[in-house]
Amino acid sequence: MVSPISDPSSNDERIDYLPRILNAHVYDVAIETPLEPAPDLSRRLDNRVLLKREDLQEVFSFKLRGAYNKMAHLTEEQRARGVIASSAGNHAQGVALAANELGCRAVIVMPTTAPELKVNAVAARGAEIVLHGESYSEAYEHAQELMHDLGLTFVHPFDDPDVIAGQGTIAMEVLRQHGRPIHAIFVAIGGGGLIAGISTYVKRVRPGIKVIGVQHVESDAMARSIAAGERVELSGVGLFSDGTAVKSVGIEPFRLVQEHVDDILIVDTDETCAAIKDVFTDTRTLLEPAGALAIAGMKQYVASTGVSDETLVAIACGANMNFDRLRFVSERAEIGERREAVFAVTVPEQPGSFRRFCELVGHRNVTEFNYRISDEREAHVFVGVSVTSRDEADAVAAIFRAEGFATLDLTDDELAKVHLRHLVGGKSVLASDELLLRFEFPERPGALIGFLQAMQPDWNISLFHYRNHGSDSGRVLVGMQVPEADRIAFTDFLAELGYRHWDETGNPAYKLFL
Repeated sequence: MVSPISDPSSNDERIDYLPRILNAHVYDVAIETPLEPAPDLSRRLDNRVLLKREDLQEVFSFKLRGAYNKMAHLTEEQRARGVIASSAGNHAQGVALAANELGCRAVIVMPTTAPELKVNAVAARGAEIVLHGESYSEAYEHAQELMHDLGLTFVHPFDDPDVIAGQGTIAMEVLRQHGRPIHAIFVAIGGGGLIAGISTYVKRVRPGIKVIGVQHVESDAMARSIAAGERVELSGVGLFSDGTAVKSVGIEPFRLVQEHVDDILIVDTDETCAAIKDVFTDTRTLLEPAGALAIAGMKQYVASTGVSDETLVAIACGANMNFDRLRFVSERAEIGERREAVFAVTVPEQPGSFRRFCELVGHRNVTEFNYRISDEREAHVFVGVSVTSRDEADAVAAIFRAEGFATLDLTDDELAKVHLRHLVGGKSVLASDELLLRFEFPERPGALIGFLQAMQPDWNISLFHYRNHGSDSGRVLVGMQVPEADRIAFTDFLAELGYRHWDETGNPAYKLFL
């Protein structure tokens, strides 16, 4: 849901941003970041991809530019009283650094959802931290109250001409660093300060360059505002891209985006995760989700327009990544890049059908394999397979169906990707005489299928779980129904199989859940 915002009336005097940007005070704390080629991305996208490495700033994002420029323009009296800001993290670090440099007090209101990494980084720079609310907007409202109570000057993260001008120095550097033609510059949008500064400078100096904004699908206030022709407020925002999670954009950024930005693209979580991996491949740097939005949008743009042999610039605007997120990012990146397809396959519950399905998978790299006996007539297998394209995923599904296995493609199913893949299983009344074993084997392409072919058990498989964790060894959990009279023969079978294994039949967690 969105709601229109009634902006206060303002005079029609337009700010000339070009001299403001040219004369911005940023280089006391900021560096001129490199504009680096991304060779792997360039090859894959058939374009010359350049990354503006704002993640290399001291606070690992572009935000110190606008914060310092604003605070450098304050009067001595204002600096003596101190400043206050609201931020999910990156702007907070910029304000804290600037306050340290200028010798003034800084109070930062951060949402309670802000990553611990960013909270700790702000505290380490000597700022006073107040945690309030679950979003930037709630933190902002509280900061406004404290501003009046404490007599502090508010340093806005995006809706301020001096902040916008500070961010605009990025465009000044890009055009100076690359004097040859540029087809488009891609910029992440939260509140709009970054793209406002960049687009205003670019359209004054080299108007033929496209400036394209990129927003996450769960925090797309600018795109909705542009579509509505007025600023709108979102009822809520997603927090995956916490650096751009704002419910409403700034008044001045909205005006400038309307005038200067060519298009706004919307990307989802999977596309963002894939972009994080892409940049890591080229730079060995881990961008935060907001920092990777521009790359995700650039990839979407190339795919939709077919543009080739052009120079594309993406602003890598931040790298304050929470380490705890890496597992999620890694998993979703494969789907976002269409490197993994996820299927639910129904096979008849009869001898040989499980093995026949595994043979169909062949030597493709299996990322996940979940199965639990549940029905006397048919079984449902949850399987992930590495692919190179959407077409290959369709081809794999067609192979399954041609052999009579009903197949449901779950690659784009959020429920399946987030929850069901971890919940396949449960207790089964059919799992009589079941033994539970953990196996370990050297991980390599085709290793899982090799393992299955080596087993060739005479006993029914009642449970099977495997996930590719990217480590040097593969780990499989197998349940097999082995009558008491066959236990000695089963022990001999395990010895002949030769894989490291552990009997988990007596594990209390197994007895509780499986």
